[in-house]
Amino acid sequence: MQEHKYPINQWAKDDRPREKLRYTGAENLSHSELLAILIQNGTRQKSAIDLAKEVLKLGKDNLVELGKLSVKDLMSIKGIGEAKAITIAAALELGRRQQAAAPLPRELVRSSQDIASILQARFSHLRHEVFAVLYLNRANKIKQLEVVSEGGITGTVADPRIILRKALEQDAVSLVLCHNHPSGSLRPSRADEQLTLKIKEAASFLDITVLDHIIVSEEGYFSFADEGLI
Repeated sequence: MQEHKYPINQWAKDDRPREKLRYTGAENLSHSELLAILIQNGTRQKSAIDLAKEVLKLGKDNLVELGKLSVKDLMSIKGIGEAKAITIAAALELGRRQQAAAPLPRELVRSSQDIASILQARFSHLRHEVFAVLYLNRANKIKQLEVVSEGGITGTVADPRIILRKALEQDAVSLVLCHNHPSGSLRPSRADEQLTLKIKEAASFLDITVLDHIIVSEEGYFSFADEGLI
């Protein structure tokens, strides 16, 4: 069957993003055009593009903020029913998982900023707190990033025994502790400081060095090492 060659301004408005992706590639579409493809069709009053723009506005025109919206939040837009909301939420979650599944860089870790950039991309957007550990080899290259515990909005508990057992399994000689603060605050709590000292002391008996403890949020990061707390 011969493909049509109608100019884009003659396509039905809801079809334009799909055709544009087909002929020019996904990378050439705007956020609203990509969302419109997920939405598929509009209503009598609004096109899929119009609905997509409303969805983006609800997410403050920011993909990170958009990813925080629940299915119920998305359904607050007239024209976005449960099926459309679920499709959008699923696509955003896939995007997060793809980012989290990206191979860890194997270059030499030289500063807290090197590590913080990796951790922020993976954990700063979360609404709940997670505690993770980066395990490093003798050359200070990352061997593994592992989430060791997950909690609620206000905190999580990390077990030093689990952290050190995994370090031995990885043949790691050093590690970096990390957790996120969903509140946005970057200041460590007294409990954060006590836990860091506890893990550092326990690790020393196994000749494992705790290099840093980094707290990340959307506001930035806090490094225990940079602040002289470790």
